[in-house]
Amino acid sequence: MTTARAIDADALIIGGGMIGLSQALAFASAGLRAVVIDRQAPAALTAPPYDGRVTSIAFGSHAMFDRLGVWPFMADQAEPILEIRVSDGGMPLFLHFDHREVGDRPFGFMVENRHIRIALLRGIEAAADATLLAPAEIARIERHAGGVVAHLADGRSVKAPLLVGAEGRNSGLRAEAGIRLLSWDYPQDAIVCTVRHERPHFGIAKEHFLPAGPFALLPMRGDRSALVWTERRELAESMLALPDAAFDAEIAARAGDHWGAMHCDSPRWRYPLGLQNAERYIDDRLALIGDAAHAMHPIAGQGLNLGLRDVAALAEVVTEAARLGLDHGDGAVLRRYQRWRRFDAFTMLLMTDGLNRLFSNNFGPVRLARSLGLGMVNGLPPLKRLFERHAAALSGDLPRLIRGQAL
Repeated sequence: MTTARAIDADALIIGGGMIGLSQALAFASAGLRAVVIDRQAPAALTAPPYDGRVTSIAFGSHAMFDRLGVWPFMADQAEPILEIRVSDGGMPLFLHFDHREVGDRPFGFMVENRHIRIALLRGIEAAADATLLAPAEIARIERHAGGVVAHLADGRSVKAPLLVGAEGRNSGLRAEAGIRLLSWDYPQDAIVCTVRHERPHFGIAKEHFLPAGPFALLPMRGDRSALVWTERRELAESMLALPDAAFDAEIAARAGDHWGAMHCDSPRWRYPLGLQNAERYIDDRLALIGDAAHAMHPIAGQGLNLGLRDVAALAEVVTEAARLGLDHGDGAVLRRYQRWRRFDAFTMLLMTDGLNRLFSNNFGPVRLARSLGLGMVNGLPPLKRLFERHAAALSGDLPRLIRGQAL
């Protein structure tokens, strides 16, 4: 960590989570100096009990992490997703995706969040042009026509042409900029834990739609899976309070016996679910990325991947401007970023919201239509390939880093 009291950078990033650290590494890969500020110490963010979450890293996001040099730091903790099975309650038809149908590569990988953070922190340590200031408290941030200055409580300051908000759903920078949110809460909570089962999963991700919401088992290293169980809010707390044997019985009742007996072998966490989308992703010398710009239901497991496409797009437009000698914090540059990202993000938000509303009910005719729809997609190869490419985050106008290319 630098001890200079005045630090010059090309970009100042607020928020040292997975998205903020990825943004710093993306800038640094193009020779732009990036400084990340976070109030929490890195050790707190990488402790095993920090949040219990596991993330699906789509193949496009894997390509980006590989290009940024951090994939080797997490590869031994990553479990490939080779198949995806989607079913609707007890209905007979289902949807089955096989990675061999879109090329002999996984759809993605499941990695515990703390291992992703550890890998990104190792990448920051190795990058000459990326600096993490943490723990650090910000006294105030000034944005003006010529740039941005962050004044820290310890007397240091950081000056840059561009400010990036990566603080998550409750972004203070977004609020200070007066950017409004389209948002609503779902009457659902996500119960998250790790389960161990007696039979191997063979890299299969299973999403089972139930009246309360999706019940997903996602493959992890060893005979373990990450459980993301969406439950009605009024029931979620009582489920978490069950004794171990009763909790395992509730899991088994929903999961079936495909992988044999299973039991929770980790702490249990509960997260309220909601959707939000910022009215705009930019302000004067400010760009919002990740959950600071948009946040969705975990039904498709694409939250981090959507944020990483923000990271890659912002890095690309900023790098191109800087190489032309332009002011890369200028409004014209940031508007290009916003145009690139808003349609993709809004489309994904609408899709996840629609899927959740469609599948989180038990009305007989709707259930029949859903089941027939799953069977139809499964029987139409071109449509099925489209869904498979979305699952691997390989569709749409992809930034260079997501394609595995250098900036």
